[in-house]
Amino acid sequence: MKIIYKTFIAFTLAFMPFLVMAQIDGEVIKPRAGKFLLQNATVVTITNGILNNTSVLLEDGKIKEVGSDISAEGAEVIDCSGKYIYPGMIDGGTKLGLVEINSVQETVDYAEMGNFTPNMQALTAINPNSVAIPVTRVSGVTTVLSVPSGGLFPGTAALINLNGYTPDQMYAGFKGIVMNFPSSGRRGRYDRRSDEDIKKAMKKSLKEADELWENAKNYASLTANGAELEYYPEMAQLAKATTGELPLLIEVNTSADIQAALKWLEGKEAKVIFTGVAEGWRVADEIAKAEIPVITGPIQALPTRESDRYDAPYANAGNMAKAGVKVAIRTDGQENVRNLPFFAAFAAAYGLGKEEAWKAVTITAAEIFGLDDQYGSVEVGKVANLIVADGDPFETKTNVLHVFIDGYRMPLSNRQIHLYQEFLDRSPGLKMD
Repeated sequence: MKIIYKTFIAFTLAFMPFLVMAQIDGEVIKPRAGKFLLQNATVVTITNGILNNTSVLLEDGKIKEVGSDISAEGAEVIDCSGKYIYPGMIDGGTKLGLVEINSVQETVDYAEMGNFTPNMQALTAINPNSVAIPVTRVSGVTTVLSVPSGGLFPGTAALINLNGYTPDQMYAGFKGIVMNFPSSGRRGRYDRRSDEDIKKAMKKSLKEADELWENAKNYASLTANGAELEYYPEMAQLAKATTGELPLLIEVNTSADIQAALKWLEGKEAKVIFTGVAEGWRVADEIAKAEIPVITGPIQALPTRESDRYDAPYANAGNMAKAGVKVAIRTDGQENVRNLPFFAAFAAAYGLGKEEAWKAVTITAAEIFGLDDQYGSVEVGKVANLIVADGDPFETKTNVLHVFIDGYRMPLSNRQIHLYQEFLDRSPGLKMD
């Protein structure tokens, strides 16, 4: 009973600032659907250059028109003179919506017990009311991949838009089965295993991965031929990766492990995306030759080896892109997914370049997810995920003024903004007699 009470207190305290400010404001501002005309902006389309003095019409959740002479009939007009319109940014790997407070187990839902749980769906676990979601939106991030973690095959990741009352309303159309590739390195500074023990452990894990993969292939073959099998949801889900029905997101980081993963994939018919890839720059040519796309990050990180330059993580994306690897960027974050534009800015400054960095958090990410016909650029017919800013969102001085997700105009409000507004102009506190 004490544990339950303490958990309740911790959870209440964490949410209290948000609840208190909501009472002070007296009203809740909700996302609003409608027909919107964003007039006279500089439109950074990503795929078709930069358009000056251009308007964008949003209707029925889509980008209806892009041009200089668009009728405003029936539309709410938003003057964007001197402002910039960008596509909403896409974070290629987060735990957003899967965890609220790491120290409160009841709010952590990104890992399941067991080493083989590919059937566990991140989408089912998403909390649409997570206080980190509005914090993320106001930075211009409109779509994220929420990824489970844990064992060898910990679950199935899902791409979500950051608007909706239910996980299904938020679903953006992509799922991928996650694999944590067996590591040949130590788990941390406190890992006291011998080199021989580490080698044996990796060999054992690879053997397990091979057996599971072969069993999943057999499962897929048998079911395709009409065999009636026992209910085995884990194997049924992994089978979708062996046939290419669902992509396989392989988390792999050191150069040795990347090479081992490339070798492991030989002869396997799978749609593969590498994630993490912290030392991708060391073996970029090999990744490019295998034509495997990469979602890398976090960018603002320490080097993987003490002998590396301080900026190795910053330059990683650029070095892989120069070698011909298709690169998107992730924060791998929870509450700080809002930092995605600054991760992209670091990558831009350290070799990726601004144009490619923008693509890495928009159209390239959409291409990797197979959704570039719907997301990632300002084009007629695409989903109306847009942001309006007074400058380049990669720069910290820039303010995001409007956010649209699925055509909904989102409120620019969150826990931090409420607190900032409350304490900006404080009246003197009560004096004690």
